[in-house]
Amino acid sequence: MATLFSGAGGLDTAFYENENFSLVFANDVLDAPADSYSKNYSHTKVEAKSFTKNSKLPAYVVGDVTNINFEPIGKVDCMIGGPPCQDFSIARGGNRIGINSASHVKKKEEVHRGKLYLQYIRAIESAEPKFFAFENVPGLKSANDGLAYGTIVSDFKEQGYQILFNDTVNATKVGVPQARRRLIIIGARNDVASSLPDSIVEDAQKILTGSNSLVSKYPICAMEALEGKTVPELAEKYAEVMEEYRGVEKETNTADSMQWKKNVWDNLTMDVVKDYLFVNGIKDSDESELKEAFEEHKKVLKQLGFDKNVHEKTFQDSSNEIPNEASSVSERMKRIHPGGNHLAVAGTQWNVKGTMSNIYRRTDPLRPAFTVMAYGGGGTWSYHYERERGVLTNRERARLQTFPDKYMFEGNRSQVRAQIGEAVPAQLGRKIAEVAELVLEK
Repeated sequence: MATLFSGAGGLDTAFYENENFSLVFANDVLDAPADSYSKNYSHTKVEAKSFTKNSKLPAYVVGDVTNINFEPIGKVDCMIGGPPCQDFSIARGGNRIGINSASHVKKKEEVHRGKLYLQYIRAIESAEPKFFAFENVPGLKSANDGLAYGTIVSDFKEQGYQILFNDTVNATKVGVPQARRRLIIIGARNDVASSLPDSIVEDAQKILTGSNSLVSKYPICAMEALEGKTVPELAEKYAEVMEEYRGVEKETNTADSMQWKKNVWDNLTMDVVKDYLFVNGIKDSDESELKEAFEEHKKVLKQLGFDKNVHEKTFQDSSNEIPNEASSVSERMKRIHPGGNHLAVAGTQWNVKGTMSNIYRRTDPLRPAFTVMAYGGGGTWSYHYERERGVLTNRERARLQTFPDKYMFEGNRSQVRAQIGEAVPAQLGRKIAEVAELVLEK
């Protein structure tokens, strides 16, 4: 199989670990993610201009995808990828592969992004995969009043593919301990699709929406991911963490912190299971179902290798070193409750400028974490649920993105942060791999 716009390989992890798949090609424009990928997956790193029929496979090709000759890859059974489409204001333009017309293009930047998407189409045209998976931001559906999205779906069909799944996926529904939504389009080549059972669309829907699992109702929370234990096993740790916040609202007296005191704190029992159900808004549960759900949590944690607290393990890539922070940041964070952000200290001596909700967010231990961000200045890193802890380490962020603990990153702290934040959660990739197996085994 081949992957494009691979980054550090979050989406690829499940395919790599599955013996039914063999990864022969990956690509990105940056060296740091290429180094990480090659270190973990043993791909030979090759410059785009040097990738020829004589190149050794598996290969990770670094450089502008428009300069890559896809012929050396040959034919593959599976292709996955997510071309950057943050500013997708183009459709085809003059022809299906090249963009010669400016009729749908507003500026040069948009032409470039459009070309990235069109390279994915070019790769499919060359490799003729039996199965493809395309992932992107949910906003792509509404970009240009739906023109870009409609064009993408149309192009896949024109290439000879039947669309099996086409929807926005909520990653928490499939076992990712983090709020993250991705647009997923999956298709099978027409000749392959013709032999698939009528249930394949429904089966893909169940797998990717989590409706075939209790995890969709009972999400894996941040504390489970970082501590390596399920909710019932975290009773003592949870009580210890939350006791640190008793009376925190009195230190700020802001409207936000007082509202949290009334709506959340006053309703907590310090019973970890009861509070888990409360903060996640789960009302209709019974003991047997809950027990089964936590068994599913345990299986996911084991599969990912999250068998103990992240700080009880040693990582050779230094990804779990806790960074030093300014005292002003530390003091501010001590006044922000779990699940809160900068509004908890608005108008106080710990006030921060700006009104973005993603600034100085404190992780709630019993809920999925906030979306892991790839870039951003002060306050955008997301912060630990322990009151005395500040910013999450890159390894903690990697766990929230469900990178296995055995995955080692290359690059400096900012580069690793970007690799983690830009990745598709590995657990979501695992679900896409399940669908691929259903299609390809037929």
